[in-house]
Amino acid sequence: MKEHIKNFLNEEQDPKAVEKITSKLNDILMRGEEIGYIGVQKKPAITVFPDSIVLTNKRIILCKPKNLGLSMDFTDFSWNIITATFVKENILGSEFSFNTNTDLTVSIDYIPKIQARKINTFAKEQLEDLKEAAAPAKPETFFAEPSAEKHPPVAEEVEEVEEVETEEVNDYAEIISPLPQPVAPAYSESAPVAEEKSNKDKALSELSKEELFDKLQNYKKLLDNGLILQGEYDAFKKEILAYL
Repeated sequence: MKEHIKNFLNEEQDPKAVEKITSKLNDILMRGEEIGYIGVQKKPAITVFPDSIVLTNKRIILCKPKNLGLSMDFTDFSWNIITATFVKENILGSEFSFNTNTDLTVSIDYIPKIQARKINTFAKEQLEDLKEAAAPAKPETFFAEPSAEKHPPVAEEVEEVEEVETEEVNDYAEIISPLPQPVAPAYSESAPVAEEKSNKDKALSELSKEELFDKLQNYKKLLDNGLILQGEYDAFKKEILAYL
């Protein structure tokens, strides 16, 4: 037995049919194309020239002998046009079929059951590999360590405050006043907590939704310009959203 067909006779394929197929396939295989599996028809009656199906890493090839086996018709379908594969097991052998993206159904019958199962498994593996290759790669996530550039010294923050336009500084003074801060001059440690909360709620409740939204945008500008900290902005935002 020739060495080049031994790998394709594991499920009782007809050796003569496999040898005839492989000898002719050498002329039509593309660069880098390798045969993965060969299935051969086995009809109830003796068939001298059975049809065969060849699966490679690039396509499915149907092989039909003609002219008493002196020639052969090859019909191939690349994996990227195949959408699904099926196996239907009958009393005498199985039928392997597949669909294409042009709504075409192709089948070959009287394939021994074990061969049909192997064909279907190999086909599904090729389709899965093709799907994974076409899927977009997930972006990698990098966690950068904190650096001195992202957290400038206090002196540099003061310089940035001096460069802010006068209009933005006025807005800061305007929107901060209704919300008492611990370090603001108007704050009195002796004032009752209930009274302080009542005054603050009253100031926000008297504003319209448009004014509250403008106030929230001004806080965002202050955060972007480094005039307030992220924690302060989150507190202001939470209070304003309660009235929206």
